Amino acid sequence: MDTESQSTPLTGRSVIITGAAGGIGRALAVRLAAAGANITVNDLDDAGASAVAREVGGIAVTADCASEDGISALIAGATAAYGGVDSYIANAGVPGIGDVNASDEDWRLALDVNVMAHVRAARLLIPLWLGQGGGRFVVTASAAGLLTMPGAAPYAASKHAAVAFAEWLSMTYRDQGIVVQAICPQAVQTKMLGGMGALADIAERTGTLSPAEVAEIAYQGILDNRFLILPHPDVHRFYVNRATDTDRWLGAMNSMVHEPR
Repeated sequence: MDTESQSTPLTGRSVIITGAAGGIGRALAVRLAAAGANITVNDLDDAGASAVAREVGGIAVTADCASEDGISALIAGATAAYGGVDSYIANAGVPGIGDVNASDEDWRLALDVNVMAHVRAARLLIPLWLGQGGGRFVVTASAAGLLTMPGAAPYAASKHAAVAFAEWLSMTYRDQGIVVQAICPQAVQTKMLGGMGALADIAERTGTLSPAEVAEIAYQGILDNRFLILPHPDVHRFYVNRATDTDRWLGAMNSMVHEPR
């Protein structure tokens, strides 16, 4: 795959991207490969991951990125191909639709994939990066992790936890060369959005971006090391409003949830 004409901070760097057989993950793989990165594509979809790996000139590792064994396999594959892991983009996620009656299984899956996958990856990667003088951990969270998501309690809670864990990592390790970032898009044209029914209508009110648009904004955020990468500018305004007057913000959200359709 052709790379950009001049060197970038990602040139020659080993980057793992989970959930990269399609959507934002695939778009990130394409964009970062164009910037010179060596990509390890991960997904449970073996055919999809292999196709993206061929597209970006990388390798594919089919493994469950929510399990320690799967993450170990990812790190081993990237290390065998590229000599190590410089960046880990924890992009895989599940929707977690449901209210207070969502099942324990729905909660378990959302927490396992959207949160504990990041914890398990950090457990293995942080010691490696401390030994080599640095690394980059990027979480594809969601605007729901800064705000919330009507009708999707497991999703909203797990994405809040994902952002909180990323904040904790940054607070703890940023002075030791480890860059931690959280990408928090709102509505993106992916299969996940298509499966959210009426929730998609709410999310789309601030505009829908393509995966490629999100990947470009994420790439620019990676270049300047900012913690919060917000592809939708309105999310920053909503986040400020939420913090400034939480009760008013919750009241507005309540009205939106129950307004006539």
